[in-house]
Amino acid sequence: MAQGLFTQNRIALIWDFDKTLIPGYMQQPIFERYQIDEDRFWEETNAMAERYKERGYHVSGESVYLNHILTHVRNGQMKGLNNELLRTLGAEIEFYEGLPKFFGELRAEARSKPEYEKHEIEIEHYIVSTGLAEMIRGSEIAPYVDGIWGSEFIENPLLPGFLSQDELAMETDKEISQIGMMIDNTTKTRALFEINKGSNKDGAIDVNAKLAHEDRRIPFQNMIYIADGPSDVPSFSVVRKFGGKAYAVYKPSNEAEFAQNDLLLQTNRIHAYGPARYSGDSNTSMWLRLHVQKICDRIVADREANFAKRIAEPPRHLKDEVETPEAEADIAEQDSLEI
Repeated sequence: MAQGLFTQNRIALIWDFDKTLIPGYMQQPIFERYQIDEDRFWEETNAMAERYKERGYHVSGESVYLNHILTHVRNGQMKGLNNELLRTLGAEIEFYEGLPKFFGELRAEARSKPEYEKHEIEIEHYIVSTGLAEMIRGSEIAPYVDGIWGSEFIENPLLPGFLSQDELAMETDKEISQIGMMIDNTTKTRALFEINKGSNKDGAIDVNAKLAHEDRRIPFQNMIYIADGPSDVPSFSVVRKFGGKAYAVYKPSNEAEFAQNDLLLQTNRIHAYGPARYSGDSNTSMWLRLHVQKICDRIVADREANFAKRIAEPPRHLKDEVETPEAEADIAEQDSLEI
């Protein structure tokens, strides 16, 4: 592989959040705080796309829940919900067994062999979720990740004419009122390309810019995408198409989710699957460590082969021919015969 703009010695583990890192949905602490029936909320959300269609509206079934939250805020059922509170509630999210410690253990794999250290291989963790970015930022796992993509809300939106105002208008009490960023299972793939090209680290790189593969910060073959099921098929497909690994998890002892993941494997959507259990001896933790090591080994092989190809042998001195003692004796014998 040709050496380009980046050293390409980084590995990205890209994680879904709900039902991948946690057993349920991250919004549960919101419902508990405001005493909202969680099952009823999701039942209504799941029915909204069809109900709006009957009214002549087309909405995204994956992100309509954001509007339903805003409706609760506007109607007073979630009065005072703002981004600071979302981050505070994120601290109440409970993770699957082994997390967040496992994220640190995977990082350590990049220093587990001398050759890995020689090539300064690094592990990066990213979370790409249709959930709420502020809640993830407030959660226990946030210090272990290098980037978060998620849906976001705006408080006190800018009013018409704000460009011509000399002074900022007086702000009211902070409360979410508009959607600032919406992530669904299709737009997740944009995040993958941002990680791939490095535009998440360097704002001068546009994600839509054409960039040679050797110039990309993290090649897809250095990525592993981990998620819980069929809704992540677009991201699974992108990562697989370009040489990365796709791994699905299911809630331990949940036969329906197990069958769902098995179908993903049989239809070549993923490379493997296992229970969402991240302790040292679980199938999932062992598979992820194994394939992190395999990627490390390939990075070492690729970089050393590239160095060998790019560095020519130094020039050497040419040695003069040296006459052997036997040759000297033959010459002397010939001289004596001539005399």
